[in-house]
Amino acid sequence: KASTHHSYVITSKRIRSGLGHVQIQALTPLQIEGFYNDLLDHGRADGTGLSPKTVRNTHTVLRKALSDAQRLGLVYRNAADAARGPSVERPEFTVWSSEEIRQFFAAAEPNRLFGAYVLLVTSGLRRGEVLGARWQDIDLDSGEMSIVQTVTSVNGKKMIGSPKTKKSSRSIFLDEKTVALLRVHRKLQREEQLAAGPDWDGAGLAFTDEFGGPVQPERFSKEFRRVVAASGVPRIRLHDLRHTYATLALKAGVHPKVVSERLGHSTIAITLDLYSHVTPGMARGAADLVAAKIFGD
Repeated sequence: KASTHHSYVITSKRIRSGLGHVQIQALTPLQIEGFYNDLLDHGRADGTGLSPKTVRNTHTVLRKALSDAQRLGLVYRNAADAARGPSVERPEFTVWSSEEIRQFFAAAEPNRLFGAYVLLVTSGLRRGEVLGARWQDIDLDSGEMSIVQTVTSVNGKKMIGSPKTKKSSRSIFLDEKTVALLRVHRKLQREEQLAAGPDWDGAGLAFTDEFGGPVQPERFSKEFRRVVAASGVPRIRLHDLRHTYATLALKAGVHPKVVSERLGHSTIAITLDLYSHVTPGMARGAADLVAAKIFGD
């Protein structure tokens, strides 16, 4: 994908800048680990350090590149195999309660992209999946939605592409309230289209800018942060709406397999690992439920 290619280009430039002066056959694990430490201390253009996750990704790319070099006989060993990249702790994410979601909705309702916020919360979709949704992908009569394309931003440029993985291409069902709000949104969008006239883009996207074109993802996130600040609810990232959905769904007793498929995870193990903090309560509920069946009341 263009976004992945762009990240590899940036990473490759970073590696050449830090290690390009070393002959590839003479590269040592000690030099590589020193390079990682430099990135952690002052790897950004402004002199500040890069995050451990970014440096860890750099380690992954370098190790794969040197593995290919070894396979092709350019080096006799892969020095990055013996080097240690920085450890990365999984960041803690903040989620909203049901009351906080309703408080946010009250503040967001006047926003022209209110329907997109609702869909994010009630579906667990990614930002790019919502922004890439077309009306032809949403069957409002059956309440079924297909995820077939995304809108992403690469180096500030909007791009329409395929979903993140094969599992990300999926169909999900929408609740009646979300469907009703999407019908209202479609009516408002048609009014915008009439006002724009021949200037309307006509790409058929469900969520657009004022002239029917794709919404700039960064602009969408920035607007979300503005609405959050105005609503008075705890500040979270836009992506945390996805975590909010998953957490509420699991706490409500939705089977993890269903949640995993809805989120588009490649395996249920990813879902269970990511939301391991939620599952103990589910396990206790399961114990009580089975015991009730055995012992009666």
